[in-house]
Amino acid sequence: MSFIFLDTISTGEVIVIMLFILIFFGADSIPKMARTFGRTIRQVKDATQDIQREIQDSVKDSAKEIRKIENSVERSFKETKESVASNLKEIEKPLKDIKIED
Repeated sequence: MSFIFLDTISTGEVIVIMLFILIFFGADSIPKMARTFGRTIRQVKDATQDIQREIQDSVKDSAKEIRKIENSVERSFKETKESVASNLKEIEKPLKDIKIED
């Protein structure tokens, strides 16, 4: 995890911030705060991964449904095309027998 502000803070400023935290919170509570901060970061990371996983699963499910619809449309088109071709052949047979007289 990259902190954007760390490249603009000098070493002296970091030391001042650490001293302030040490004085304000005390040496006993700093490990507890660090653990809590670590847990919070882990929970945020896990939640982010869960959301990404849910989005990916949703996209996969949608893609499957789209493929099913596409196959159904292709099948219907093929059946319709075959039906039209069959009907056309049935119409052409009697027309061939009719002779046009001049």
